[in-house]
Amino acid sequence: MIKIYKYGEVSSEEIFARENLSANVEDTVAAILAEVRANGDKALLDYTEKFDKVRLTALEVSEAEIEAAFAAVDDAFLDILKEAAANIRTFHEKQKRNSFIINESNGVIIGQKVIPIEKVGLYVPGGTAAYPSTVLMDSIPAKIAGCAELVMVTPPRKDGTVTPEILAAAKIAGVDRIFKVGGAQAVAALAYGTASIPKVDKIVGPGNAFVAEAKKQVFGLVSIDMIAGPSEILVVADSTCSPVFVAADLLSQAEHDKNASAVLVTDSYDFALAVQAELERQLPLLPRESIARPSIDNNGKIIVAQDNLMLAIDIANEIAPEHLELCVDNPFDYLDRIKHAGSIFMGKNCPEALGDYFAGPNHTLPTGGTARFSSPLSVDDFVKKSQYTYYTADALKAVSEKIATFAKKEGLDAHAKSAVVRFE
Repeated sequence: MIKIYKYGEVSSEEIFARENLSANVEDTVAAILAEVRANGDKALLDYTEKFDKVRLTALEVSEAEIEAAFAAVDDAFLDILKEAAANIRTFHEKQKRNSFIINESNGVIIGQKVIPIEKVGLYVPGGTAAYPSTVLMDSIPAKIAGCAELVMVTPPRKDGTVTPEILAAAKIAGVDRIFKVGGAQAVAALAYGTASIPKVDKIVGPGNAFVAEAKKQVFGLVSIDMIAGPSEILVVADSTCSPVFVAADLLSQAEHDKNASAVLVTDSYDFALAVQAELERQLPLLPRESIARPSIDNNGKIIVAQDNLMLAIDIANEIAPEHLELCVDNPFDYLDRIKHAGSIFMGKNCPEALGDYFAGPNHTLPTGGTARFSSPLSVDDFVKKSQYTYYTADALKAVSEKIATFAKKEGLDAHAKSAVVRFE
């Protein structure tokens, strides 16, 4: 049963405690990375047989397989995928940055170029569930940014195929190449390249502890989006909300992972009790109760800020959740007070699942309190910037002695000489 705390009656360390989720996977992942780096496709095929229980003869998904999968998905769901993709494009198009140039009258030109990352790798989980939504969320911003090649990796099913809905989403989103490989070995293939899988410049997408650790270990050789932990939801709700709706929203994240975190912060102890009871009623009805139950029992919390909704919002800021639901009347009255959250869901008719699948804002979000300094995945994650400087001879001469003086203050005489030598 989810625990209820009265704010101020227990320490903040207990309220805000997070289960230690770190698994001792570093050495295992390092060995997998080394094996793939040394043996390429052979290592990928061997690991796929070991972990996914299927022996493949080819890693790349063929165009025929993509077309067959697309035909196998029912038309109604294809229409939903296309509408969701359109919403995601509309939102992310607004994030595009422009290059700029400053052309001064004294012979100085400075500027910045915004350049798409050329090759991006997208990891799409298989495991306990398949996520076509992740395909859309992580690939559409890359395509909007102008990335030349988007390479997707995803674990195969035991029959050697990829879930048709994932392939359909990839086709709709414009993914260029798809490979049947998952786990840390897939991250290694994207980072190092193999005979089949091209080396990329950046790897994005969620995964299990092995995938997260692999991304961490290859960072520096390639860029990554973030090290995402288990999913989180925090609901701020007052007593006018429906406990049925709030419990359902909490369970929407608890069913992701036994280590997921579902937290309610409310200004009413009676409402806390009502949600606690409603969770117990709804949990046995879930097909994924075996996952959601330990999530709620071990990581779930209800925090009561008695008769103080503003304090409830301050508590939410301290937790800095991945998903924050403001289940209150007039939610825009409180929006400016929210300082730390990955994605904010406004009002009583905005379940977090709306953001997972359909609304348009990205669902790849900072977890574990990193929303204090991190942002959702966006078009910005798929571009880089180069800056440039141009001075005429007269413009350089006008400032050369100043540059030389600055350089000498730092003890760098060669720097100083390079600024004045042209005028000696």
